[in-house]
Amino acid sequence: MSEVLDKPEVARIYIDARGPRFGAVITTTVLAIALVTQNKWVILAQALVFAIGAIRGPQFTPYGFIFKTLIKPRLSQPGPTEDVRPPKFAQTVGLLFAISGTFGAFTGVDLLFTIAVGAALGAAFLNAAFNYCLGCEMYLLLVRLTSK
Repeated sequence: MSEVLDKPEVARIYIDARGPRFGAVITTTVLAIALVTQNKWVILAQALVFAIGAIRGPQFTPYGFIFKTLIKPRLSQPGPTEDVRPPKFAQTVGLLFAISGTFGAFTGVDLLFTIAVGAALGAAFLNAAFNYCLGCEMYLLLVRLTSK
């Protein structure tokens, strides 16, 4: 059993579940721009956003800041909350794809750039359009597999 599941009560951080979906909308836009323009600086900037989300949590990214300061105060009701660990894992997966895309862009391997950015774009779009976080589902599957 994993360490997280062995502890009787771990102090967990919960975030507004609407924040990561809002971030996915911006991420989808940024990744689409990177893919269409083949701009290595745009994917590098997105990689930095993913790095912040993977290390500190999605609530600390620039997109999380925009949600917290501009969007959330205008919402009429408090939203559902979720454990931050699955979205953090999803940010890590996004970071791996963004690093791969950045590597491809800076080394001239256009196919690697296109595949990596396209895969990240697909996952971000699933979250933005259908509220289906592929990285979060991967996290939950890994937790289930390691807890047996």
